[in-house]
Amino acid sequence: GHDVVFDHVAFGYGAGEDGRAGEKVLTDVSFTAKEGEVTALVGPSGSGKSTVSRLAARFWDATAGKVTVGGVDVAGVDPEVLLRDYAIVFQDVLLFDDTVMGNIRLGRRDATDEEVLAAARAANCDEFVCRMPQGYDTRVVNDAESISQGQRQLLTIARVLLNNPAILILDEATSSVDTRTELAIGRAMDALMRGRTSFVIAHRLSTIVDADLILVMDHGNIIEQGTHKELLAAEGAYADLYLSQFA
Repeated sequence: GHDVVFDHVAFGYGAGEDGRAGEKVLTDVSFTAKEGEVTALVGPSGSGKSTVSRLAARFWDATAGKVTVGGVDVAGVDPEVLLRDYAIVFQDVLLFDDTVMGNIRLGRRDATDEEVLAAARAANCDEFVCRMPQGYDTRVVNDAESISQGQRQLLTIARVLLNNPAILILDEATSSVDTRTELAIGRAMDALMRGRTSFVIAHRLSTIVDADLILVMDHGNIIEQGTHKELLAAEGAYADLYLSQFA
């Protein structure tokens, strides 16, 4: 199984040599992200959302408490082995000086052309790629003006779909994309999350109303957790946040 469980997890940046306490980022975080479900993290910037996602993927180790995946304490697992199961989609998308096909195939070097094309279609890339001068053989570089921020994200999603990870961490992009691209990204994200254990660091609350579990963070703690419906009914921090975005 791929349940990800945080059991009284604390995290801080190292205490100084002089014995002074380091910066505490998470104080006492407990939750279960169930296999195949979407867990969304919301809260002001600096509240600990990204830290939770990075601890889940063992970029860092917890200072106290433990993080388990499928019942296994991740602190004892080789990070390389762990990362085979994970995919992380951040806001800043890197394209490599290669063809569109090569950029998607980065997810899995041994993928056939058919598999690459299937991933591209599932990620809503097909339409804009077909408009490019040489289609999938068009070379792109990282600072290519010809590819918009939204299109980069779709290519990254195709890359991840091809990789077929069990656990997904999405830092939802807030980059200004037009509505049509935003809808395409939303659909591609849905395709990506289906059947996987997903963490979404959410900025726009409209995108996470369907999440299975929403964790509301503040100052390194989970102050509320539940579904969108439950949290609205509780009329607490989440309800305030949600209503303020739609006021």
